[in-house]
Amino acid sequence: MTRVRLSVAERREELLRAAIEQIEARGVAAVRIADVASALGVSNALVLYHFSTKEKLVAAAFTYAAEGDLAHLRKLLGRRTSALKRLRAAVRWYGPTGQAKGWRLWIEGWAAALREDALREVTRDLDRRWKAALAEVISEGVAAGEFTCADPMGSALRLTALLDGLAVQMTAYDGTVSRARTQEWADEALARELGLDRAELTRASQT
Repeated sequence: MTRVRLSVAERREELLRAAIEQIEARGVAAVRIADVASALGVSNALVLYHFSTKEKLVAAAFTYAAEGDLAHLRKLLGRRTSALKRLRAAVRWYGPTGQAKGWRLWIEGWAAALREDALREVTRDLDRRWKAALAEVISEGVAAGEFTCADPMGSALRLTALLDGLAVQMTAYDGTVSRARTQEWADEALARELGLDRAELTRASQT
């Protein structure tokens, strides 16, 4: 079958999507340039032409995934509605039961980042930007009188730490905690950080 000729940008994006799929399936340590090439029916040389090394391909793949998640986060937090509704939507999407990029990918990234400097910068930047975005909307809600929070950045850190930890539990140990219980804990944590009880959080985010 004749392959459609792609632009350089389109080819790179295709390779990055394939790399993400292979990393999720095989893990960072085990994935090879050949796996990505084989998944697309192209040569190893083509992959190396665009990324030169496996390490650069992996770092670029995680950057691509991170930018996709951050773009969706900005969309959620940029809606013309209350800060509380936006925060709850973001927390639910980010959480282990939500629709953010597969958690297996990010757990692989965190583990590999302990040894690879380039990947550590990607995961650190993603983490920093997530926390900053949540803290900004928490500050907006405080200014609007929707809730109280003395330390928006601290709240953002605690919320993401909880969600990250729950994601590891649900991904690594299937059946440890139910989806419903995870969402309850996320709601309880968000309400606590904003000086609300869970019933107030539910009512306010649904009106």
